Amino acid sequence: MIKPAKPRLFAAKKTRTKPIDREGLEQASLMREVALRYPAAAKLIYHVPNGGHRHKLVAMKLKEQGVKAGVPDLVLPMARGGHFGLYIEFKAKPPFDAAVSPSQDAYLQALLDQGYLAIVCRGAIDALEAIRAYLLQPQTKVAA
Repeated sequence: MIKPAKPRLFAAKKTRTKPIDREGLEQASLMREVALRYPAAAKLIYHVPNGGHRHKLVAMKLKEQGVKAGVPDLVLPMARGGHFGLYIEFKAKPPFDAAVSPSQDAYLQALLDQGYLAIVCRGAIDALEAIRAYLLQPQTKVAA
């Protein structure tokens, strides 16, 4: 004999798939490639961990400590081609890229005004090509 199904009191909870951090995965891939191809640059390039969601109290403390909106993701403090260093605002490659925010655009412009090369790269290949082109430029010399 077949038992009748019990009525459900609650609807089944829909599970949401976790979002994929495509930008983070691509940036990690870029850093591995930089380490393989440009070891001298790999020793100096670093990531500024400004993004991400944080608890409000943590965000307040970080802001008090100097975190600023719009600071680019990657910094390469090697002077080349008349610039003092390279700043990269890293975005995932299309179609997963995000728009450059007004604060990011303003910070990039401020860096350009101070003699840095400040650019937006979309994807690891774009960023690797930009780093290669930057490193091929002659070293910036400071006149004493």
